[in-house]
Amino acid sequence: MPIKSLSIIDDYHAHIYYDTQTKSAAAQLRSQLETQFDTVLGRWHDQLVGPHPRWSFQVAFKSELFGKIIPWLALNRNNLVILIHPNTGDDVIDHTDYAIWMGEKMELNLNSLQ
Repeated sequence: MPIKSLSIIDDYHAHIYYDTQTKSAAAQLRSQLETQFDTVLGRWHDQLVGPHPRWSFQVAFKSELFGKIIPWLALNRNNLVILIHPNTGDDVIDHTDYAIWMGEKMELNLNSLQ
């Protein structure tokens, strides 16, 4: 199998999952991300959207920040489940083969990506 170049990665998304009981922890994490890093924070989704099995919000960040944001999330996620993936232009592979999970690995609704 050929080695893939990192140049296929445009940027990254982290999807922070929460529910009614963990929304305040998610809000605290979101606020900290906003002040600590140069990210683009998506809307709150208090419903299932796309492939995601829980309520979520998205954090978009440049590849250059990966080495700072990922360790920070590992230490500060407050037991929230987080899906991290690169954006290469192939949504299915990005959310499956290239995905990194913090916490419980969850089943995604991949039909929504096709």
